[in-house]
Amino acid sequence: MAFAYLLPLRAVQAVLSIIVLGLTAYVVDVFTTPYWSYSPHSVNFMLFCSIWTLLAVAYLVLAPSRFPKFAHKYAILGVEALTMIFWFSAWVAVAALWGDSHCGSRGGWCGAGTAAIVFSAFIWLTFVATTILAAMHVRNTARSDSSAPPEMRTQGV
Repeated sequence: MAFAYLLPLRAVQAVLSIIVLGLTAYVVDVFTTPYWSYSPHSVNFMLFCSIWTLLAVAYLVLAPSRFPKFAHKYAILGVEALTMIFWFSAWVAVAALWGDSHCGSRGGWCGAGTAAIVFSAFIWLTFVATTILAAMHVRNTARSDSSAPPEMRTQGV
């Protein structure tokens, strides 16, 4: 079943989020100097998305298996969908900024920003997949059944 790939997909989401966290932190650091202390809002938002994703993945992995009381199926779907929307907004906004600045992938902070855009698009695709799985679970269960999918509850961490 598709849920067999859920835990490895969560690991990919966390690892890519850590990569984007490092890349965007580097870009923000380059823009923050004693003479020019302004980093683009879209890059700051991508940095926020990385931190949000680490918290969301922790919830999405731990709640169904360790804290089933907090793993309501609509809460899981909401966290999935919100994170998916955040990542879509982040990579599109930074890509538009990079396109306007004609930065390309010359290396340094330009290359780090380009890499962050690419990794963010992959994270968005992983959240599209997990949001679809969560939506299928909501659709295929009774309205009164508020639990997480059984495959998520039995996973060991």
